[in-house]
Amino acid sequence: MSVPSPRRPLQTVANALRGFLIGMAELVPGVSGGTVALVTGVYDALIDSASHVLGAVRSLVGGPDRLRSTRVELARTNWLLIGPVLAGMATAVLTMAGVLSSFVADHPEHARGLFLGLVAASVYVPLSMIPPSLLKDTSRRARSLGVVLLAAAAAFWLTGMSSATTSTSPPYLVVFGAAAVAVCALVVPGVSGSFFLLAVGLYQPTLDAVHERDLTYMAVFAAGALVGLASFVQLLHYLLQHRRRVTLLVMAGLMVGSLRALWPWQGEGTRVDGETKGVGALLAPYDPWLGPTLLALLGVAVVVTLVVVERRLWARRETPQPESVGE
Repeated sequence: MSVPSPRRPLQTVANALRGFLIGMAELVPGVSGGTVALVTGVYDALIDSASHVLGAVRSLVGGPDRLRSTRVELARTNWLLIGPVLAGMATAVLTMAGVLSSFVADHPEHARGLFLGLVAASVYVPLSMIPPSLLKDTSRRARSLGVVLLAAAAAFWLTGMSSATTSTSPPYLVVFGAAAVAVCALVVPGVSGSFFLLAVGLYQPTLDAVHERDLTYMAVFAAGALVGLASFVQLLHYLLQHRRRVTLLVMAGLMVGSLRALWPWQGEGTRVDGETKGVGALLAPYDPWLGPTLLALLGVAVVVTLVVVERRLWARRETPQPESVGE
């Protein structure tokens, strides 16, 4: 009888922790869960598994030879990854919504400083996933830079469209549609689903619904998220398989542009130096400045640590292991 590998329980715990971090990221405007998935090394595997799950659903609903096709798609899904990650995400959303909402509301400069460091350091990750051979010649490097700059400009413009309004009693049809769009942002690094909800005035109502366990609101939101996910994941999976370089460059550009939403010192619709500054207006550093700066450096250090640890774990997984001894 072969000796069971001690790595599986540890890997399950590690994947649940990854899911917890992804879930926490999605609760914060300006931070993308996809960015955390990239940094922790599970982005490609998650998109691939989600694509197989959606393929199984399609096969079961309308495909030929439904049962066999469904079993094939489900067998291709990495359940040891996707199960713990989803559990970790759900745990983060249910337990941290109130805490993060209070942190962002009560200490906005410090919160944005921390997340600025996290996202800025994370830009390295999608760029590092592009094979150097694809960027050798000068013309290709120039085109690649152009793609990054265009994506960054688009993200910079979109993140400038934040709204100061909050819908107190949003119609459920609006909640459904917003969830479908926001979940697409969840799977794209550099695009924050929470920031989209903030822009349409549904960020606070959604966090309040989770914190207060408003099951009707949560069910409508979940239904919209599932529809959005089913509509978008297959496209993203195709792009990663067949247009990988351009897709990764766009992701990096979106992350760069999204840093606008995370600049610690922003207008809140108040008067500064005798002038009214609109919500989201970028300002020069003001007090407090030391705390946000130190937290930004902490965010960079956290990402660097995660990348180094993930690379070492990946190197160990790639190293051939001796076969287990049978009894």
